[in-house]
Amino acid sequence: MSAPSIVPTPRQQSLVRAAARALARANLAHAYGHCSLRLDKDHFLVCAAKPMGMIAPHEAGTVVPVHGELPEGVLGEVRIHQHIYRLREDVGAVVRSMPRDVMTLSSARITPAPRHGMGSYFSPAVPLWDDPQLVRSDEQAAGVAAALGNARAVVMRGNGAVVAAPSIEQAVVLTWYLEDAARIELQLRAAGLADGPILSLEEAARRATGAGRIFERMWEYLCDGDPEFADVI
Repeated sequence: MSAPSIVPTPRQQSLVRAAARALARANLAHAYGHCSLRLDKDHFLVCAAKPMGMIAPHEAGTVVPVHGELPEGVLGEVRIHQHIYRLREDVGAVVRSMPRDVMTLSSARITPAPRHGMGSYFSPAVPLWDDPQLVRSDEQAAGVAAALGNARAVVMRGNGAVVAAPSIEQAVVLTWYLEDAARIELQLRAAGLADGPILSLEEAARRATGAGRIFERMWEYLCDGDPEFADVI
């Protein structure tokens, strides 16, 4: 494959590395998972193909075409990123993660309802990709992207989640929010309170704000102590 026609800036590389390590530090990913940042209409930068918490400073990610074959060494499920970027011009970053409580609920075909502030960002509901298999084909990846639709996240049955957002900072924060919504859902169900209130569309729309540095503060919290923190704030 020919060399990519676009070269990421040092800050873009640092952003992807910091995002990857933040996801691992928050226990949202372990050996599996990846994140990416859109570079332009036709390219994105995906983190190194290794456990995200083990990505070292200055370890470059790979530029991937939105249309075309995956470059050598890029993980097969990065096809999901390709298909989301193709369908959603508003998406600037994608996170593929394995949050514990999201995984637990999804194994029973349940996704978290918008019951509290952090869940409001996923109103009216988080769609489910009802297939537990690893994504190894364009057909499967297209299915995941179609299931996501215009939502901020899609949960994959027994297989983690995918979050799409305008920026990689928001994608990481929303992944944390999704797991917190799953925590609330799981605890309410365990307590026999599954019939408890769900935020109305109006309540969720008012609560799901970006004002007051909502995303920025959580991003800084999740990146605290990162070796490249100063490069991405």
